[in-house]
Amino acid sequence: MPNYPLRAAPWRPAAPRLAAAPRLPAAPAGAWLHACRVALGLAVPGLALVVAGRPDLIIYAVFGSFAGMYGRGEPRWLRLRHQAQAGSVLLAGASIGILVAAAQAGPWLLVACAVPFAYAAAVATDGLGLNPQGPFFGIFALGALATVPPGRVSPTTGLAICAATAAFSVALGLLGGGSPASPVRHETEPGQSRLALTAAHAGRYALATAAAGSAGVLLGVDHANWAIASAVIPLAAADPGRHLRPGLPSVLRRSGHRVLGTFAGLAVTLALFAPGLDAATAALAVMALLFPTELFMARHYGLALGFFTPLILMMTQLAAPADPAVLVAFRALDTVIGVAAGILVAAVALPGTRARLLAVVR
Repeated sequence: MPNYPLRAAPWRPAAPRLAAAPRLPAAPAGAWLHACRVALGLAVPGLALVVAGRPDLIIYAVFGSFAGMYGRGEPRWLRLRHQAQAGSVLLAGASIGILVAAAQAGPWLLVACAVPFAYAAAVATDGLGLNPQGPFFGIFALGALATVPPGRVSPTTGLAICAATAAFSVALGLLGGGSPASPVRHETEPGQSRLALTAAHAGRYALATAAAGSAGVLLGVDHANWAIASAVIPLAAADPGRHLRPGLPSVLRRSGHRVLGTFAGLAVTLALFAPGLDAATAALAVMALLFPTELFMARHYGLALGFFTPLILMMTQLAAPADPAVLVAFRALDTVIGVAAGILVAAVALPGTRARLLAVVR
C-alpha cells in the first residue's frame, strides 16, 4: 500500500471558524443593576395601578419609566442630570400625544405634530449628550399616547401618572455608582460647525418621520405611530454623537435588527395573547418584560426587541383593546414601512451613502 502523506480531514479547518463565530457580548459593568433600576421604576407604579383596578393605564407609566433607561454606566450625578433631561423630553412628547388624543382630529394631526417634535427632540437629545442617543423614546411616547381612546382617563391624570413615574425612575437612578464618564467625540468636517451637523441630522429625523407617517396614513394602516417610531431607528446608527460617516452597513444592520427583532417579538406576543388573559396579568407581563429589554438593549438590539415588542403590544392592547391578530399584523406592516422610510432618507441625505447604496444595488 503506498505511503501517501496524511492530509487533514476537510472538516477540520472549520473548527477555528466555529470558535470565532459571533457571540453575545458580555454584559457591561453595572448592567444588571441598571436593568433592575429601570424595571423597578415601572414595577412600583404599575403594581399601584393594578391594585387600584386600572391596569389599562399602565401605558402612561411605561413612558415615564423610560427616563430611567438613560445614563447607563454614567457616574451618579451625571446620570441624575441626564435622566432628568430625558424625562423632560419624554414628558414633552407625552403631553403632545395626550393633547392629540383629546382633540380626536385624526392621524394627520399626529403626523403634523410628530414631525416638528422629531426635529426639536433630536436637537435636544444630541445637544445634551443623552444616551441612548436620538429622539426615539420621545417620538414613541407622542405617537402611542396619541392613539389612546379619549375618555379612558382625563388628560391631566394620564400626564400625572407619566410624570410621577418619570420622577420616581430618576430618583432610583441615584442608587449605585457608575463608570467614569468618557467624553463623546463629535466629529465634523473642515468648515462644518457642530451646530450645523446637529441641525442637518435633526432634519433627517424629521424627514423620515414625515415620510413614514404619511405613508402609513395613506395606506390606511392602523397605528401609523409605529411607522413613525420605526423610521428613526436606521438614522440612530448615523447619530453624529457616534461618528460623522457611519456608512450604509451600519444603517442596514440597525434596520435588520429592528425588523427581525420585531418579528421575533411578534411571535412571542401571539403566544402571550392566550385566551382568557386578564388585564391584571397582562400588566404584570408588561412590567416583567421591561427588565430583559433593558438588560439586552446595549448588548444586542435585535434580541432586546424580542422582549420590547410584546411589552409595547400588550400595553397598547390594555389601553385600546383590539383583535390581537390584527394588532400584530399592523405592527409588522408599520415596522416595515417605517424602516423603509428611514433607510430611504439615510440613502438620500447622509453624506456619501447614496453612492454606497447604488453600489450595493448593482
